[in-house]
Amino acid sequence: MAAEQMNPKIDKILANIEKVMIGKRNVAELSLTALLAGGHVLLEDVPGVGKTMMVRALAKSVNANFRRIQFTPDLLPSDVTGVSIYNPKEMEFQFRPGPLMGNIILADEINRTSPKTQSALLEGMEEASVTIDGVTHKLNKPFFVMATQNPIEYEGTYPLPEAQLDRFLLKMKMGYPDIDEEIEVLDRAQKVPPIEDLQPVIGLEGLLVLQKEVKEVYVDDTIKRYIVDIVQRTREYGSVYLGASPRGSISLMKAAQAYSYMHGRDYVLPDDVQYLTPFVLSHRIILKSEAKFEGISAEEVVNRVVARVPVPVRRLVK
Repeated sequence: MAAEQMNPKIDKILANIEKVMIGKRNVAELSLTALLAGGHVLLEDVPGVGKTMMVRALAKSVNANFRRIQFTPDLLPSDVTGVSIYNPKEMEFQFRPGPLMGNIILADEINRTSPKTQSALLEGMEEASVTIDGVTHKLNKPFFVMATQNPIEYEGTYPLPEAQLDRFLLKMKMGYPDIDEEIEVLDRAQKVPPIEDLQPVIGLEGLLVLQKEVKEVYVDDTIKRYIVDIVQRTREYGSVYLGASPRGSISLMKAAQAYSYMHGRDYVLPDDVQYLTPFVLSHRIILKSEAKFEGISAEEVVNRVVARVPVPVRRLVK
């Protein structure tokens, strides 16, 4: 592969998303990174910044079955996973799948529902299956969840516990558009929404092939040690009460493989790890109360940790 040249297939997908998303290239890249790595995304931001549009554009671009779940306080686990209903004509129970049985799932405002319903979604994310009345039902492949949540200070929310946050490969924010971008949003809003005319640029079978190729991206032993050193430092940092788990190391490696693949390389660079670390590890650490009192964020701590870990300099290509 050519170094530092975007993979042509990936570039087509991103260009397609940009037909409807304005100024959110980095969010699209990170979302696609998680999809290719077989992980999931937690998007924390205020309403109205284009979270739903982003997921719909991604689903249409890869010709995936898109499902949206609006989480509310009265939502039941069976409303997410599905339910077995008795059919008197057949004299047997029949499974009616819930919205989780799609390819790309938008779990909207996940922190507005009860912990029990949150767990039903997160169990499906972790096991790639759901169990209803003792029967296990496999989820579709590919399977990708982008969950959104409002900032914690909003009323009527149930913040995700740290153990459940650890299930997400990446956590990120979209942020507000700048003035020029928002003017362009208004211009487009006067016309037919471009999302309705968006055409796929790759099929599900092609996406599964990309996911398989991502796993073949070479990770040198020096890069693996670099990843582990960063994760270990989060456990030793003074402001951290609980550092990232070994799942954090695995997630960082998988994300780096996908990001490298997207950028036209078949090997991981330290730069890939450095860029992705805040998105992969910030939601996996718990800060001490005094650090929170001083206004220190998890992102700041992770960036400080990365700055203190020596960067490997050995030649990385096989």
